[in-house]
Amino acid sequence: MSRRQAREVALQALFQLELNQAGDAGETEEYQNKAVDAALGEIKPMADDDSAYARILVHGTRERIKELDGCITQYSRDWKIGRMSGIDRNITRLAVYELQYGKENLTPNIVINEAVELAKKFGTDSSGRFVNGILGAMVK
Repeated sequence: MSRRQAREVALQALFQLELNQAGDAGETEEYQNKAVDAALGEIKPMADDDSAYARILVHGTRERIKELDGCITQYSRDWKIGRMSGIDRNITRLAVYELQYGKENLTPNIVINEAVELAKKFGTDSSGRFVNGILGAMVK
């Protein structure tokens, strides 16, 4: 299908994982894979490289969540991570992961645009502006 769908799957899995934490550290990878599998089960079949990309995004984002949250906190004026909606928080985490650690050679504009589109689709009316503001401030 597409990288956009891979990001949608990753977002859905990240949101699910935030609400339902794994019991112990040994279960983390298996738990993440189950969350991605559940999200993949909700859409049309996806090309193997796109579903693999969704897994990379989920595992990478979860692995570096403290670093990502620190970066987001630095650029989100007057908004603490815990006050952000779960969707906005996870979209922003996903985008920051792609910008800072992604192995794909994507320009910041592409990553920001994809994050804003996710925010428009899954968030509130103001989510797109909110996500764009944080990411825009970060890449300046």
